[in-house]
Amino acid sequence: MMNIHNLSISFQGEFLFEDITFKLGPGDRVGLIGKNGAGKSTLLKILSRELEPDSGQIATDKALKIGFLKQDIDFQFGRTVLEESYEAFTEIKALESKMEQVNTEMAERTDYESDGYHQLMVDINELQHQYEIIGGYNYEGDTEKILQGLGFTREDFSKLTDTFSGGWRMRIELAKLLLQNNDILLLDEPTNHLDIESIIWLEGFLKNYPGAVVIVSHDKMFLDHVTNRTIEISLGRIYDYPKPYTEFLVLREELREQQLASQKNQQKQIEHTEKLIEKFRAKASKATMAQSLIKKLDRMDRIEVDEDDNSVMTLNFPISVTPGKVVIEAEHVAKSYGDNEVLRNVNLLIERDSKTAFVGQNGQGKSTLAKIIVGEIKHQGHLKLGHNVQIGYFAQNQAEYLDGNKTVLDTMIDAANETNRTKVRDILGAFLFRGEEVEKYVKVLSGGERNRLALAKLMLQPFNVLVMDEPTNHLDIKSKNVLKDALKRFEGTLILVSHDRDFLQGLTNKIYEFKDHKIKEYLGDIDYYLEARAVANLREVEKKTVEKKEKPKPKNHQSYEDQKKLKSLNNKLSNLESKIHQLETDIEAIDQSLEHNYEEVTSQPHFFDNYQQKKSKLQDLMGQWEAVQIEIEQFTD
Repeated sequence: MMNIHNLSISFQGEFLFEDITFKLGPGDRVGLIGKNGAGKSTLLKILSRELEPDSGQIATDKALKIGFLKQDIDFQFGRTVLEESYEAFTEIKALESKMEQVNTEMAERTDYESDGYHQLMVDINELQHQYEIIGGYNYEGDTEKILQGLGFTREDFSKLTDTFSGGWRMRIELAKLLLQNNDILLLDEPTNHLDIESIIWLEGFLKNYPGAVVIVSHDKMFLDHVTNRTIEISLGRIYDYPKPYTEFLVLREELREQQLASQKNQQKQIEHTEKLIEKFRAKASKATMAQSLIKKLDRMDRIEVDEDDNSVMTLNFPISVTPGKVVIEAEHVAKSYGDNEVLRNVNLLIERDSKTAFVGQNGQGKSTLAKIIVGEIKHQGHLKLGHNVQIGYFAQNQAEYLDGNKTVLDTMIDAANETNRTKVRDILGAFLFRGEEVEKYVKVLSGGERNRLALAKLMLQPFNVLVMDEPTNHLDIKSKNVLKDALKRFEGTLILVSHDRDFLQGLTNKIYEFKDHKIKEYLGDIDYYLEARAVANLREVEKKTVEKKEKPKPKNHQSYEDQKKLKSLNNKLSNLESKIHQLETDIEAIDQSLEHNYEEVTSQPHFFDNYQQKKSKLQDLMGQWEAVQIEIEQFTD
């Protein structure tokens, strides 16, 4: 599918990676990992042909289609959700334009018997045939199905994309990629800004994707659930193993230990040979043997141990002063943007030293409440900060507020005060900005490096309450682990907005779920919340199923044939429901018999075959029921 051979690229005279070689085939789901600035996003750009390498070749199948999801999405303002999604169908849209031109020309001409008019008729027939072959008559319906699968409602279809948050725009871009049927998907931080439910949906889709997928992500759990191969970029080289992330780490360490042991044994052998050479050199009769041993050493392949870049930032969040017992108290807080109501009648009490997480779908008000708490936006209702509360705030788009035309050092010096200005270089060093790196301009930093710089700036102010909105976006896995450990040690009060399950595990003791303009409290960690939420989801599904079973009344504007067809489908649905009910009753009776008299029941001839047939028949009937239900919905939408 795609062969990458001896690929190299450098910036400012230093190689990001050099002479790397690997292949991508159908079914490969690759986790591309490495430290911030290692070259992961650069490699994706090269694979997508957006960027030319310094040297090396990429060989692909001739008709290979590549879809690329970037970290930063650029939407053209003024398009609706549907219009933006239709941009996935460039070939279909081009054909539509040609068909419209031909139809316009045919409508304007009256020389119906001429050769020119006849040619237009031939042209429109050929265009229509081609249009049908590439799915021109189905793409609108396919688009609506994918968008609804990603959480959009029909009411959302006509809304402008610029009215949606970054996470929802990411879903639109994902929808476009899924609709294109690409052979290779390149996904750069696909889970950034996605809520937990969206991530779970994306995991399910990617697990069944038939083509190749290359994913840059710092979400360990996401990588473990989706990938079957890991490629790490480290110190200009790549390490490629057919394992998901966690298994890769174990295997990589085992192989490194084997290399160290082999290198140690080889070194002993080399030292022994060198002693023999020195000994034989002194005797003329053994000079030939000494030369033979020297040649042996020259021919020996020296065992190398894979280098590992273990440099990580040093992070501690000291408390400024001890605040009062109640840190934040909110009563009847509400916030709307025009007609868009985000929060309604929110009541909240945050106590000193508590560790709280805000979770929920994008657009439900998590970041809005965080901004209200830190006093960044106005609101309705009452919010009061406790005695001696000093808030440190890390915004979701914190890195975007950095001035790209300043250097790393100037950024810190300008944010410092008289008491901590002398500590700026020490703080930068702790965040891995050392030596000449402090003279880099912010605009050339990777997303993770910018986040590290924003965290370093946070250390220049005193606080005892820390509010962090998606702090792990763009951070590499090692930096995320350092941040998580620092937050565990933090003795102050923590409010954390995050979609990263692995990061949240063991970090908070209270969860607030944001949904339908309100918040709901869960007294436990993220695992407790997910367990409780899964039960709630099942109940919701059951309620929807009951609603679906209600037979819809034919609408007055339906034709007689449609009404007749709908009546037939409803009769078929009732018949299937009756059979399903009878089979469920039979299977339940057998299950009860098995509990009370297992040996007697199972001794009957062909019992297990008959029992399995009933279960298989039930599954088949359920499938038929779903198919009929979908047909009915198409008539009643």
